[in-house]
Amino acid sequence: MKTAILVDGGYYRKLAKHHAGEKSPEERAKELIQYCKFHLRNRDSYTLENGRRVYDYSELYRIFYYDCEPVDKKVFHPLLQKTIDLSKQPTYKWTKDFLEQLKQKRKVAIRLGFLAAEEASYSLNQQTVKKLFRKEISIDDVTMENFQLSMKQKGVDMKIGVDIASLAFKKQVDQIILIAGDSDFVPAAKLARREGIDFILDPMGNNINAELFEHIDGLRTYYSKLKNIESDTNISEEN
Repeated sequence: MKTAILVDGGYYRKLAKHHAGEKSPEERAKELIQYCKFHLRNRDSYTLENGRRVYDYSELYRIFYYDCEPVDKKVFHPLLQKTIDLSKQPTYKWTKDFLEQLKQKRKVAIRLGFLAAEEASYSLNQQTVKKLFRKEISIDDVTMENFQLSMKQKGVDMKIGVDIASLAFKKQVDQIILIAGDSDFVPAAKLARREGIDFILDPMGNNINAELFEHIDGLRTYYSKLKNIESDTNISEEN
């Protein structure tokens, strides 16, 4: 079986950070490759060697990674009452280095959308807003940690949908693994299944829209392995 793995980058980075903590760009890139390759393990096909299961693996067609370049815009911060240069923030360099690391990986195709920089703004996160209105905290208790930078991705979902359609129509793969959690991909998933593609979703432990279950062939995730992913020696990065 030939498998393509499609990764919603912003979604993956957020969940990987939640489950496995902060990592350097090089470590996170290596982690991503290894995580994707867990999906190549065919759990229904194995041989017994000395009483131990040795699994067969699907052939990796390619890992498609979808994300956005960081922006170098200056954005006003309401708490500091001054503009913040995003190009000088640690996140900017980290994201640049992370994308460069992925570009060097074998069988990885990067698809970049863009961030709507003109709409960028700092706003209070949802949890802080709730506490303010419940009067659990006052405005004087608000710190930098209570703010989040909001920017919308543009073009990423469209690129994922187009690639799913292309892979299905051209019969380039037998299976598509989608690492994401958005129900926007339902039309593309339906199309792929009509073309005979085995379509698997990995939401990395998040709950998904009930509508998605009707239009996928399986739900599979390995997020619990993220913390110990470097200790997995069964899957080589060179494969």
